[in-house]
Amino acid sequence: MKIYTPDESAKVAGNKYLGILVAARFTRYLNDFPRDRLPTQEEKLTTTALEALSNESLSYKLIKRRRSEA
Repeated sequence: MKIYTPDESAKVAGNKYLGILVAARFTRYLNDFPRDRLPTQEEKLTTTALEALSNESLSYKLIKRRRSEA
């Protein structure tokens, strides 16, 4: 089993915080799939997401947050 560190995700995402947030969002996305339709069943979903991010096979886009005017 390969271990992925936040430093590896920072190389792709720009910083550790953003890398972990992207991987967490992708993990939640994978968790919505039925178990028999997942690409891999041996690894945990977080490991799969961090691997996809580290291998640069996961693409993402930052969207600027709208601020509500109160």
